[in-house]
Amino acid sequence: MQHLAIYDMDKTITAAPTWTRFLVHAARQRAPWRLALLPVAGAGALAYALRRINRAALKQWSHRLLLGRTLSAADLAGVSDSFAEHEAEHGVLHGALDRIAADRAAGYRLVLATASHGYYAEAIGRRLGFDDVVATQARRDPRGDILSLLDGENCYGAAKLRMVEAWLAGQGIARADCHVRAYSDHVSDAPLLAWADEPFAVNAHAPLRTMAAVQGWPLLDWR
Repeated sequence: MQHLAIYDMDKTITAAPTWTRFLVHAARQRAPWRLALLPVAGAGALAYALRRINRAALKQWSHRLLLGRTLSAADLAGVSDSFAEHEAEHGVLHGALDRIAADRAAGYRLVLATASHGYYAEAIGRRLGFDDVVATQARRDPRGDILSLLDGENCYGAAKLRMVEAWLAGQGIARADCHVRAYSDHVSDAPLLAWADEPFAVNAHAPLRTMAAVQGWPLLDWR
């Protein structure tokens, strides 16, 4: 029997969302002039709030503005590593670190499942001792350069569960042969939490707190 502990990242493990902070970090390191485009990126966020575009389109739009249309894998790895180093040291909740260590000591395979882009989520996951990362992926061109377009689904909501199930199948693990713990702060992860054997609402916002009360899911606070 495999034992899996699946963690969301933003506001579950980290104190704050990471995507915009990563974009600002990358722009400062690579092309500070792109910081002037932040208000334009903000217009994309407004379009999302008005339901004119979806999360995937917003992610592609902001990536293109702050990182550019294409970026070499080496350049992206450099800014991802420096961001991950700072985030792992300063941005991760101590309660999350304690739980990760406890799950590891109990023999759980640690999986980070996040809507964040894999290029920096994987770097954070490595520093925190995760065994695997399931995340949003960026498309690459024939030379291997990273594009602003997504490769597959944005790892959010029901898509996150589909991607976790696809990862599980790729590992050759049957759902019936594993025991799953899942941790998340947001109601968008309800499909994953309902699928888990042990769902935990962590640092939960009001909609998830309400759902957890109805479903009988334990509440944890790592803040």
